[in-house]
Amino acid sequence: RWNVFIIWLGKVLCGIDYRVIGRENLPDHPVILLAKHQSAWETIFLFYQMPRPLVFVLKKELLYIPLFGWALALLRMIPIDRSNGKDAFSSVARVGRQRLADGQWIIMFPEGTRTPVGSQGRYKGGGARLAVETNTPVVPIALNAGECWPRNSFIKKPGIITVSIGKPISAEGRNPVDLMAEVENWIESEMRVISPHVYRQTARRDDAIPAAR
Repeated sequence: RWNVFIIWLGKVLCGIDYRVIGRENLPDHPVILLAKHQSAWETIFLFYQMPRPLVFVLKKELLYIPLFGWALALLRMIPIDRSNGKDAFSSVARVGRQRLADGQWIIMFPEGTRTPVGSQGRYKGGGARLAVETNTPVVPIALNAGECWPRNSFIKKPGIITVSIGKPISAEGRNPVDLMAEVENWIESEMRVISPHVYRQTARRDDAIPAAR
């Protein structure tokens, strides 16, 4: 319930509220969630807002952190040992298939790390590859949490965070590269719908750079 408390505290102390669009798109069967990543807010919020228990794919080293890592181990996350090279994904797919069979959902952030508001990171294909390997639909999620809960900042800003959930995308017979391209296109297009002011500002800055030179 710590997650619930933190979101409530953010609303009461910082004026951070939220709205969810497309909740009806969440199916009643195993899926892999692929979400935009702007701040720590979504890792707290999505964990308790989804109708099924969530499992994160995380670095194995995090499990060795005292107390915090032990708690992660109890939550049955999917650790990835990057030192294993090609075998690392095989392990993720094997454990991921078990978690999905147990009724849990897998969540991954394709950009890999938190991106600044109005920017786009490089979308990595691990989530799409896992979806194809396990024949599991993916659900894309766009959100603008960074506008109220900036990354690497203690200061929080009042406002309403929008979480937009897309329709499930089948992974059956798909190429992982094409699947991830479809997910990326939906998320980034939706970002411009829920945060048009941010992308207008970004476009103006980009247009001003050649003139400044």
